[in-house]
Amino acid sequence: MLKHPTLEQLNQLGLTGMAQAFADLDGNGDAASLSHAEWLALLLDHEATWRNDRRLALRLRLAKLRHHAVPEDVDYRSARGLDRRLFEMLLKGSWIGAHENCAIIGPAGVGKSWLACAVGHQACRDNRSVLYTRLPRLIDELSLAKGDGRIAARMKSLARVDLLILDDWGLEPLDGNARHHLLEILEDRYGRRSTLVTSQLPIARWFDLIGDPTYADAILDRLVHNAHRLELSGESMRRLGQIATA
Repeated sequence: MLKHPTLEQLNQLGLTGMAQAFADLDGNGDAASLSHAEWLALLLDHEATWRNDRRLALRLRLAKLRHHAVPEDVDYRSARGLDRRLFEMLLKGSWIGAHENCAIIGPAGVGKSWLACAVGHQACRDNRSVLYTRLPRLIDELSLAKGDGRIAARMKSLARVDLLILDDWGLEPLDGNARHHLLEILEDRYGRRSTLVTSQLPIARWFDLIGDPTYADAILDRLVHNAHRLELSGESMRRLGQIATA
C-alpha cells in the first residue's frame, strides 16, 4: 500500500537515488530484517551515490577532455622520466586549491595530453570545474568571438573554470592578437584559478615563442613562476603501441 505513494513522493522531491533504492529494497526479502535506521541509511547512501555520479558525468561532459584518461590507468613503467611522486601530488589537487599552475613538457608522443586529461578527470571527481582545449583552437575561437561580439562572455567563462587545460602550447609562434588574448586569460586567472599547459618546447624557449618581450614578460610571469613542472623524455608511446593508456 505504501510502495507507490512513497515512490511518487520521492520522485516529486527529486530524490531519484532514494526512489531507486526504495524500489530495490522493497522487493528484497532480506530487507525485512533491517531496522528503520538501517533502511534510512541505505536510502541516503544510494541518494548520495546517485548525485555524485550525476555530478561527475556533468563535470566530465563540460570538461571536453580529449582522452578518456583516468588516474588508475597511468603507466609509470614506461621509460619517459615520469616523476611518480610529483604526478601523484598533481592528482591530489592541492595545487588547484592554491591556484597554482602546471606545465607538462616533453617530446611528441610521450603522453602529455593523456596525463593532462587524467589530472582533469581527477579534478572533476573532486567536484572542480575543468575545461580542456588546444591552445591554437582556442585562439581561433576567441578571434571569431571578438568579431561577433561574444568575446566578453567567452573570456568570463574561461576566467571561472577551476582548471583550464591548454594543450599544444608552442606549436606555432603567437601573433599580436593571440598574445593579447592569452595575456587577458592569464591575467583574469592569476591567483584565482589554475592553468595547466602542455608543450613540446622547453620553458626556456617560450619567451622567444611569444615574440614580443613586453608580452612575454607579462605572460610568463603569470604562468610560469608558480608552476609545477613535469618534464618527460623518451620515445613516442604511439610508435611503441602504448596508445590506450599513458
